[in-house]
Amino acid sequence: MISFIRKASSKIGIDGAIAFTLLSRAVQGFGSIGSVIFIGTFLSPEERGYFYTFASILAIQVFFELGLSGIITQYTAHEFAHLTWAGNDLEGDDYYRSRLSSLMHFFVKWFGIISIFLFFVLIASGFYFFSKFGNNDNVSWKNPWIILCVATSLNLFIDPMLAYMDGLGEVKDMAKLRMVQKTAYVFLQFLFFALGFKLYSAALASLISILINFIQLASRERRLKIIGIWKIRGDSVINYMAEIFPYQWRIALSWISGYFIFQLFNPVLFAYAGKVVAGQMGMSLQVLNGISNLSMSWITTKIPLLASLIVHKKFAESNSVFNNTVKNLLIVNIAGVMVFYGGVVFLNYTSNHFSNKFLPPVATLMLCAVTIINQLIFSWATYLRCHKQEPFLVNSIVIGLLCGISTITLGKYLGVMGVVGGYTLISIAISLPWAYYIFKSKIRLWHQSKIISLTAAVIT
Repeated sequence: MISFIRKASSKIGIDGAIAFTLLSRAVQGFGSIGSVIFIGTFLSPEERGYFYTFASILAIQVFFELGLSGIITQYTAHEFAHLTWAGNDLEGDDYYRSRLSSLMHFFVKWFGIISIFLFFVLIASGFYFFSKFGNNDNVSWKNPWIILCVATSLNLFIDPMLAYMDGLGEVKDMAKLRMVQKTAYVFLQFLFFALGFKLYSAALASLISILINFIQLASRERRLKIIGIWKIRGDSVINYMAEIFPYQWRIALSWISGYFIFQLFNPVLFAYAGKVVAGQMGMSLQVLNGISNLSMSWITTKIPLLASLIVHKKFAESNSVFNNTVKNLLIVNIAGVMVFYGGVVFLNYTSNHFSNKFLPPVATLMLCAVTIINQLIFSWATYLRCHKQEPFLVNSIVIGLLCGISTITLGKYLGVMGVVGGYTLISIAISLPWAYYIFKSKIRLWHQSKIISLTAAVIT
């Protein structure tokens, strides 16, 4: 039986890092499904609206993060490609050791400062929005909001260190760490919901699980590696303005554009269609995002490998890894989306009382289609960014603006069907073909050869 499982895992590209990441995402997915049940049971329709709108406002952190944590893994992997671990010490040219240390010094100071600013901005933004559109609901949201702001700020500070360790080849170890953190979060959230903590449940679970991450990083072996790199001193440093900023500002604009694509739905529906509809959108997106996070594990765990292969100009090998990875993640994503949509249709067909906690089948079907499309686009973007390039800048800005305008305008006058319909139309008619053109043309240009990809076959 074990032999069969190993062979099956090998067939779809599951290695150690992916296995732990998948287990972590499986826990997260179980938590998403379980929390949907707990949220539907223990929160009122109005409280559900607050719960999911909390997450959308917390996403303001993208304006502070500016895409930096997302590229730390790539920059670290490019330097680490010339080094090796010898126990808890790095061996290799002092030039690369020094640059790795300087990168750590930079981002620790950077995120230490902006995480504090983020806390105060989140507090002010949340109190303003919910005081204006809450309509004096009898919902206790202020203290849970403050706790969530603390947790989000702490997470912004620690997350770059996990990304840095990924780039050092510690993908499997960091996957274990994240698995423990997510398991703790799911367990604590369920416990607090069962104890009647309501909106405090996710807030307290988030804060405690993030503190668990700090404790895990402070374990002896990890601490020794981090301190060892921190103490490395040399004349060779990574110049932020010359090396990182020319790439980061493009990523930053892309990420900020993503806020207007993915995070405006709930606040707009909360304000114009009401808290109940915002809760339905939130629950539907939570399940679909859980499926996407699970399937994207295949490629996020391959970022250090892809970056290393690209550094050494092993394009044929990196293309092969990418193609196989995308094939596998698409299989997982499509299967998950089909199961979810089938469940929504079944709940509506049987008139189950739980069906009114999700969007109607037509709106859900459109969101499912866009979820699959986004998997392709995210995969293409991830691979291209492993080249230390951001060719999706203009695409992201234009799509973000179109989705933002569409969400605000159609949400105000047509409600949830306007929001979902506009989002789907933009994704199918503009975002997908444009993204495919960018991917195809850049791979040809950078590799000086045409990549024959499964993703190309999917489109054509």
